[in-house]
Amino acid sequence: MSFLLEKFLEYVKIDTTADSKSKTCPSTDIQWDLAKIIVKDLEEIGLMDITLDENGYIMATLKSNSKKDIPTIGFIAHMDTAPSFNGTNVKPRIIENYNGTDIVLNKELNIVMHTKDFPELKKYINQDLIVTDGTTLLGADNKAGIVEIMTALKYLKENPQIEHGEIKIGITPDEEIGRGANLFNIEKFGAEFAYTIDGGELGELEFENFNAASANIVIKGRDIHPGASKNKMINAMLLGMELNSMLPVNERPEYTDEYEGFFLLTNFKGTIELTEIDYIIRDHSKEKFLEKKELISNATKYLQKKYCDAELVLTLTDSYYNMKEMIEPVYHIVDLAKKAMLELEIEPIIKPIRGGTDGARLSFKGLPCPNVFTGGHNFHGKFEFIPIQSMEKSVKVILKIVEIISR
Repeated sequence: MSFLLEKFLEYVKIDTTADSKSKTCPSTDIQWDLAKIIVKDLEEIGLMDITLDENGYIMATLKSNSKKDIPTIGFIAHMDTAPSFNGTNVKPRIIENYNGTDIVLNKELNIVMHTKDFPELKKYINQDLIVTDGTTLLGADNKAGIVEIMTALKYLKENPQIEHGEIKIGITPDEEIGRGANLFNIEKFGAEFAYTIDGGELGELEFENFNAASANIVIKGRDIHPGASKNKMINAMLLGMELNSMLPVNERPEYTDEYEGFFLLTNFKGTIELTEIDYIIRDHSKEKFLEKKELISNATKYLQKKYCDAELVLTLTDSYYNMKEMIEPVYHIVDLAKKAMLELEIEPIIKPIRGGTDGARLSFKGLPCPNVFTGGHNFHGKFEFIPIQSMEKSVKVILKIVEIISR
């Protein structure tokens, strides 16, 4: 597995942070840096039909070595990292034979990953963990998925005695800002179904995700000298605070889990004269998702009537929908991944994604795409880590899926 580790450590050091404010694809030029390296590595592995298109999407093929009629399957990952935390100058560190104690990520800055806060660490005693230095995210989301797919295909290429059908690999930009599937060419990809290798801990297998939307509210107030502001000033920031207070406190992410949806305030900036606030809205239930959008819409309308001299403009944008309805008719592909894990003595953890993947939108575009674990934990922050042994097992699951479908 030296290729797996070598490439992961190389890839995470390359900044690929996405930018939701950008109108280009990829949203950041730095994503091209990794894309070009991936293409070179795919060429060295010996894959065919390798393409990097003008929008930063990479596709490649491992040709079938069988005379049987085996379905063409795909494996998909994304190269960008989340803009929610620093992805520049990543310094990964390997903790060999982890002993189960608190991990000092950065002694100088006193950044410690405490087991009381992250009890899942105890699952990985005597394993080898890759962690950050506390100043950046790690980037296992989703560079782990990329190298796990590549390692599996490299193994198949080097072991031609293992029978397999045609296998496709797809690498997307801008998944973290909800655009990874925007320009993905399903017809060109040519798979009957695929798996995103973009999940979390060992055993995760997911075919349900949130319905998702973003809400942007621009509030225009009126700034008057405070000494002469009675009945004149309209403080746009206070209107934003009032709107936030109208949303249910128990429907914030920090108070929800499993199938419970939420409103997350992601941005609040402004002045008395002009304030802008942003939310993301999530729910697995389509009905509750619509109710949440209606609630924030009604709150905005109420404040507009209450403060008629102010101006409140709400922009609601749907991001993706729950892929469950698209996967259930082809549930055998979930069973296939489950069977692969069980044959490897990995306990499948089938649960809803409290987020989204490229696979959700690709499923609605006609490419059914459940999500399989990479092995990582605590994505999008300084406490992100991944056990090397979990990455190795992800590779084995990919190979086992290929084996089972080729039988």
